[in-house]
Amino acid sequence: MPINHPNLHLTQLAGAIPAWSGNIKPDDLQPICRNVHDGGGRLVALWGSDDREQGNGYSLHIALVNEAGLICLSVPLPAGQPGYPDVSSIFPVANRMQRATYDLLGIYAHEGQDHRKWLRHGAWHGGSFPLRKDFDAAQSLTDDADNYPFVQVEGQGVHEIAVGPVHAGTIEPGHFRFSVVGEKMLRLEERFGYTHKGIEKRFESMSLQQGAKLAGRVSGDSTVAYAWAYAMAAESIAAVTPPERALWLRALFLERERIANHLGDLGYLGNDVALSFGFTQFWILKEQVLRNNGALFGHRYLMDSIIPGGVAADLTEPGKRTLFEECSLLEREVRVLRGIYEEHAGLQDRFIGAGRIEPRLAAQLGLCGLAGRASSQAWDTRVQFPCAPYDQLDVQMATYRNGDVAARVIVRFDELFESLRLQREILGRLMPGGELSLPLEKLPALGFGAGMVEGWRGEVLVAIHTDTDGNLARVHPHDPSWQNWPALEHAILGNIVPDFPLINKSFNLSYSGQDL
Repeated sequence: MPINHPNLHLTQLAGAIPAWSGNIKPDDLQPICRNVHDGGGRLVALWGSDDREQGNGYSLHIALVNEAGLICLSVPLPAGQPGYPDVSSIFPVANRMQRATYDLLGIYAHEGQDHRKWLRHGAWHGGSFPLRKDFDAAQSLTDDADNYPFVQVEGQGVHEIAVGPVHAGTIEPGHFRFSVVGEKMLRLEERFGYTHKGIEKRFESMSLQQGAKLAGRVSGDSTVAYAWAYAMAAESIAAVTPPERALWLRALFLERERIANHLGDLGYLGNDVALSFGFTQFWILKEQVLRNNGALFGHRYLMDSIIPGGVAADLTEPGKRTLFEECSLLEREVRVLRGIYEEHAGLQDRFIGAGRIEPRLAAQLGLCGLAGRASSQAWDTRVQFPCAPYDQLDVQMATYRNGDVAARVIVRFDELFESLRLQREILGRLMPGGELSLPLEKLPALGFGAGMVEGWRGEVLVAIHTDTDGNLARVHPHDPSWQNWPALEHAILGNIVPDFPLINKSFNLSYSGQDL
């Protein structure tokens, strides 16, 4: 068993990755979380559900990961006073997840140190909860001002700089409250939720196929990762394995998504230190990848290419030749650009030492994905829990210890070259012919499934619960930005204000993915 605890009884889930589920009592939540934490495991996600239509109360759900795989635990809670023991003292990253779960569902973390609202701005009043089945939107409207209680920093020479939520560029909204002395940053407090769209509520009224489209739009730059995780969760409930060709194409799409985003970020990072040459060159290469996606698969960002049961896009033999040629072009050009970045004294002066998160702090904060690997956190779902076809690809994980902007750039370069190698291998193994999908129109009743995919930012998780008719009762998509946004507040400490855009871009986290 992945966890040893006398009151824990787990059932292994069908599906592509090693995963288990089980119910526990509230009193067992903290000991089990402590067990996982002390064994080197992490918190992946935390969410809740309204189970009153099944004659129950509410449930807290928590997804943990250790060396064995994914462990999904449910904690039944009473309908009258749905509360559970706080786990943010064990996993600090749980703090915002617990606050968001209260805003949306009204289940409460006892003993928590921070009960400020998180996702609720002025859209609904504090006594109503949108993810409850009896939520009345019309009766929940409010004109109350937000009045978010930011933490005040006081002292001689301390000033506040408020940035956002509206920014200078065409980017997503988020508020950053800096406390500074001179140009040195003493503290950063983030405030998000401005892109909250009610995605989880929207899933409740959708069919399985409609939900697949919505999952692919949770965070548009990670559409492949979300669509695959959603499909993986649905296929787990239905105990369906997609055709082999579909699995190879899914991996191809995922690596192309990683390639495109790493190219774009490397360009932006050059731009943030006034190396506009780097920006233009990397974005020329990214544009070529996006154009090939559009020409070969019907969408520049590969939206709707993955569906439950398989894929909706195929690759012709001439298309394979195009992608082999693209690989050669990218490898040649990126190798030259990497040399320029590494030898550019001004660029390296800005990169090295900026926004550093040491490995011990990264582990404490639960830093994950690319940013985590740059701080020596060796987690990559493609390596530890390789679903097909990654179990045949021997993915080489890129890690670094320094945890600064320079380290995150190095990891991006290394992952970019590894994704190009993987793309070549996938193309070589993608034989002509074969089915693209199996029919999957409806899910079994009262089912639960979880999918976890290593997106370019980090692991993307989607959990699906079905009702007594097999419809979507609850879908929770989880972005790795939940883990990494709090770490940014630590990364900027002691840095100067003008370095914040650079440090922020080196993480490049999603607003939409965590605001939902």
